[in-house]
Amino acid sequence: MIRDGVDLARDELVLVGRVRVASNQTYVGTIGDLEVVYKPLAGEQPLWDFPDGRLAFREVATGMISEATGWDVVPTTWFREGPFGEGMVQLWRPAAGGPDHRPAVDLVPSGEIPDGYLHVFDGIGYDDAPVSLIHEDSVALRRMAIFDVVVNNADRKGGHGREQAVGHRYGIDHGICLHHQPKLRTVLWGWAGTPLADDELRTLRGLRAELGGVLGDELGFWLAQIDLEALIRRVDGLLEVGAMPVPDPGRPAIPWPPF
Repeated sequence: MIRDGVDLARDELVLVGRVRVASNQTYVGTIGDLEVVYKPLAGEQPLWDFPDGRLAFREVATGMISEATGWDVVPTTWFREGPFGEGMVQLWRPAAGGPDHRPAVDLVPSGEIPDGYLHVFDGIGYDDAPVSLIHEDSVALRRMAIFDVVVNNADRKGGHGREQAVGHRYGIDHGICLHHQPKLRTVLWGWAGTPLADDELRTLRGLRAELGGVLGDELGFWLAQIDLEALIRRVDGLLEVGAMPVPDPGRPAIPWPPF
């Protein structure tokens, strides 16, 4: 893997810091002039619903699925040796900023939904004032929402979408995805129940074809067979229904905390 003259798989990975708020060991580093995130297998904490560990494998698998869609939802992700052993490495994509910047997912005073945003739910803010959680109504974020359904993302928090200056949106933190049991928890419910567009259906049909071929074979290394079969069923289900899902009242639909 060569990027900007850097061999991402073999050139030295130098750590420059650690993300302390992450539940698993997460480091920021460089490979040549490129900034990356590194999550070693040895630094993972077992989860009750993901007891097999290997969350880094799931991150790599979601990156492969993102590439197959052509939507570029997940930054370039791969598996390699690092200072603390083998783990997931991903190109660092900082969020855009600036005085006029508005996040893709936000909290606003209750009911005050700005143009170009969709309402998700109402709640009480940190200051006990009523608030509404909203997200932008954009092609890039909608693709992320569809992608999350495909990979069964159990933790799409507001801060897990990185806004880019040109309007693109990257999604990060996909370690608890691709479980065979339904676990979709996301803040991107603004399109719940809406029909899928023709171009979205074409992308899903293309992904389904790849899952029945080389991509499916390659994912078999990173995922258990039961998880791979569930992935295929989710794509088939989206194609059959032709619409975005709605929250299941029988289980949590929003990650906690949502940011």
